[in-house]
Amino acid sequence: MLMARICIYPQDVAMITGKGIRYGRQVIQDIKVQQGKSRHQLVTIEELCLYLDLPYHQVYAMINPRKPVPHQP
Repeated sequence: MLMARICIYPQDVAMITGKGIRYGRQVIQDIKVQQGKSRHQLVTIEELCLYLDLPYHQVYAMINPRKPVPHQP
């Protein structure tokens, strides 16, 4: 059984936005600064959606194509 991913990586940001990996890295870094996170802490789908003002269910479906979308927190 595969578990659904809730963490976002630069490759995911690049895929979602249609921009490059460098842009993805910058977005992740900006979110970490905004949220007061350390380097080792991960960024969630929800945090990305709030930062980019994107609909949670669409981003979740792109990251987890074979998993049903849970109710947004």
